[in-house]
Amino acid sequence: MIDDDSLTALIRNALPDAVVTIQDRTGTMDHFNVSVRSNGFRGKTIIEQHQLVYGALKAALKDGRVHAVELKTLVPED
Repeated sequence: MIDDDSLTALIRNALPDAVVTIQDRTGTMDHFNVSVRSNGFRGKTIIEQHQLVYGALKAALKDGRVHAVELKTLVPED
């Protein structure tokens, strides 16, 4: 189980400019819909963008604080 602020902090450690939106999908605080908007995604494929976020969440996924993430990544418009 992890709260929104802690989840956001993990993502912002990897992508400091990230705008993160989180929705708890099940009410159990371990299944999330996560939207991340960051300039760090610029020039990267969707797969590379997702790899950046999942890399930031690796420890939380491994220790069970996060069980499932439905992820949407976005590049800010110019």
